[in-house]
Amino acid sequence: MGAVAPSAPITPVPMDHLKYPVGRFSPQSGPLSFAQRSEHIASIEHHPANLRSAVRGLSDDQLDTPYRDGGWTVRQVVHHVMDSHLNSYVRFKLALTQDRPTIVPYDQDAWAALEDGRSGPVEISLSGLEGLHDRWTRLLRSLTEGQFGRELVHPEIGPISLDFMLELYGWHCRHHEGHVTQLRDRMGW
Repeated sequence: MGAVAPSAPITPVPMDHLKYPVGRFSPQSGPLSFAQRSEHIASIEHHPANLRSAVRGLSDDQLDTPYRDGGWTVRQVVHHVMDSHLNSYVRFKLALTQDRPTIVPYDQDAWAALEDGRSGPVEISLSGLEGLHDRWTRLLRSLTEGQFGRELVHPEIGPISLDFMLELYGWHCRHHEGHVTQLRDRMGW
């Protein structure tokens, strides 16, 4: 009987890479260029299809798998994106129609722990994202240079521009797509 070849060592994935599969959000200082805005708007426009593709074919057990130890399940990620992007869309509209409105923050972990986020069918949020992102993209493409400089006030951060918000949510789309696709790759799904 021959010797058994040792199995290849499993290389652990660093926690920071599991939490931030596309890297941590690092905003640029100052206004975005036209090209940068276009790139972030494209991320927002294509996100519903990308997220739908990322979860396509997953079973309920797979949807209920956390993307990392201590993280949300895939299902919660999908519902979180709907919650977060709906809030962002409203915040854009508030900043465009009011003078530096102060927004109300929300506890995203508490929202994700509610029953609709823990057990609701992902199709509800995937379908909602399609309509929401269509409207959001139309709004974003209609904005002038000056409108991207409009601000809202976040009580925990201070004044932030719509350029900052656009950059944040362009990243946010890729960030959560990465959570799902990275898990699928690790699990061989």
